[in-house]
Amino acid sequence: MLKLNKRQFLIGAAGLTAAAAMPWSAGAAGRKIMVFASTVDIPNFDPHVATGYAPQWLFRNTYDALVRVVGNPPEPAPGLAKSWSHSEDGLTYTFELDENAKFHDGSPVTAKDVEYSFARLLRLQKGPAWMVEGILDETSVKASGEMTVTMSLKKPFAPLLSVLPWMFVVNSTLVEENLGSDDGQGWLLANVAGSGAFKMGRARPGDLYQLVRVEDDWHKGGNIEGAIWKIVREAATTRMMLQRGEVHFALDLFAEDMDAIKDIPGVARIMEPDYRSFSIKMNTAKGPLADKNLRKAISYAYNYQSMLDAAGPAELMSGPLPTGMFGHDPDLAIYRQDMAKAKEYLAQSEHKDGGFTLTMMHAAGYENQRRWCMIMLESLKALNIGLDIRPMVWPDIVAMARSPETMTDLYSIFQSANYADPDNTAFAGYHSSRNGQWQNPVYSNPEVDKLIEDARAEGDPAKRATLYRKFQEVVIDDAPDIFGVLELRKFAMRDNVQDYAFCPVAANTMEVWPLSLA
Repeated sequence: MLKLNKRQFLIGAAGLTAAAAMPWSAGAAGRKIMVFASTVDIPNFDPHVATGYAPQWLFRNTYDALVRVVGNPPEPAPGLAKSWSHSEDGLTYTFELDENAKFHDGSPVTAKDVEYSFARLLRLQKGPAWMVEGILDETSVKASGEMTVTMSLKKPFAPLLSVLPWMFVVNSTLVEENLGSDDGQGWLLANVAGSGAFKMGRARPGDLYQLVRVEDDWHKGGNIEGAIWKIVREAATTRMMLQRGEVHFALDLFAEDMDAIKDIPGVARIMEPDYRSFSIKMNTAKGPLADKNLRKAISYAYNYQSMLDAAGPAELMSGPLPTGMFGHDPDLAIYRQDMAKAKEYLAQSEHKDGGFTLTMMHAAGYENQRRWCMIMLESLKALNIGLDIRPMVWPDIVAMARSPETMTDLYSIFQSANYADPDNTAFAGYHSSRNGQWQNPVYSNPEVDKLIEDARAEGDPAKRATLYRKFQEVVIDDAPDIFGVLELRKFAMRDNVQDYAFCPVAANTMEVWPLSLA
């Protein structure tokens, strides 16, 4: 049976279908091969370098971390570490490793491998290293026994167990043998040195990536023998493949796709609230939007109801933190369309008569983002402000975000929580140390920085909640963003998939090994 909680919206034929016949030889042979359809490629196999949900899916299934994240609400679960404890002051964590864990070459995973992996991650300062910036350094994680790891924090960090699922452990011997002149980055670009349930099979960039279940896999669960990450650019093609049983999970679906597949036999639609937010960021450092009153005027002018109507199944945000996340305050004073207030703040700005044009970027190919830009165009007309809308591909978005000079006046982004803690959204999206990154190109406020830093170091939940309320109040008053919508995570699966359970953290990067095919 599918493991689905009562909040999930599932529509599909009852019962189980026969195993899907797929056009790849592995599936045609009748083996238990699970196929995922996505629009996103996997550019890099290095777990200490690559970011994005497609690489995360690869890493969760070919590598292991000390701790996993499971459930709804998300909770830490044993990974390489079978147990852990921490000191009263929150500065020292001790992890006892599972003696059954072994790498793909059959060698055991030891505390030395964990020590090596954290040192490499923090030395490179890429990938997920930002999650523990200022918390750990290259010397913070030590092997205090063959199967015991001691982690010494530079300062208390309440979300530690929430970030550890993204700190993957590599086979130190194998990486050292292929070190080259770049700390193994060249080799790990296209090779895997993990202990996960699967090893790499075929890799055809732009087409598919195949995973093969490791013989005598130490992970216990599921009957999946292999998995394929199939890149499908067109939604109509994805829907057709799903209908024919050629894919088991279709990951990158929009509201119109969900409507199109609602009556397909053997298909289950999943629309779940997670921590995936959409906002429109403003260039608070350069140009007209450096003026706080103008930002407030635009925040009041924007047509939020039209945004919600265009979004499909969703809800409006009420500030920078996603609804339902710890620390979110549902009673905050927030912006909604009010043209009288918009004109009041415009009159207080340095641009009180309008008469200028702003630039706004959206990710090419994302119809909802294009629609929301058009809503902004219409909303600004009442303030006598024009809008130049520009679609951009993802590499250009990343480049655009590097400085105030290259950033457009406004741009629209989705942000999914990498870990189930408000620190994820707060630090990545609003701390000044993240300036130059796509989550927060330019926004900087010393008061906000201090609130974020104090909250991530506070162990008392009640005190943390108070700090996050103040954080939300200050950010809302600063108006660096149009706080938009929380879209339901939308994907679909064949109903012969068994033992699937939704988790609102990195929902599109599900672990494959616990799943089965009927």
